[in-house]
Amino acid sequence: MAEDWHKVGDDYAGSSVLIGDVDCTADGKDLCTKYEVRGYPTIKFFKDGDTEGKDYQGGRSYDALKKFAEDELEPKCFVEDPTACNDKEKAYIEKMKAKSPDDRAAQVKRLEGMNGDSMKAELRQWLVQRLRILKQFETGEGDL
Repeated sequence: MAEDWHKVGDDYAGSSVLIGDVDCTADGKDLCTKYEVRGYPTIKFFKDGDTEGKDYQGGRSYDALKKFAEDELEPKCFVEDPTACNDKEKAYIEKMKAKSPDDRAAQVKRLEGMNGDSMKAELRQWLVQRLRILKQFETGEGDL
């Protein structure tokens, strides 16, 4: 499995999807304790601001791991081509297009400040979706 895991990691190098690993028998003991890793190999995934992580229960082949990353971890909404965005995301993109770069930067700061707060999962997901959209404007991907 390690070879397939590293191959998926190589596929996502430089993207917003981070694939990594930790050796729980060496320097990673504290991290493994924190996330309650008891068996090896254990795959945890974190998405949409989740700081606890969830156990991955899918297949361990390259194809299964890659499909999971594509379906569950890759962002789907892009400012430059919002066809895959939902209506709420599309409305937010239009609203943010009308704002100045300084206004958008203030929104990023406000949302990042809220990111560590306790909130319902659906609110956290919307917060992360807005941050992803705003960060596209910051990197120039949203300047149309």
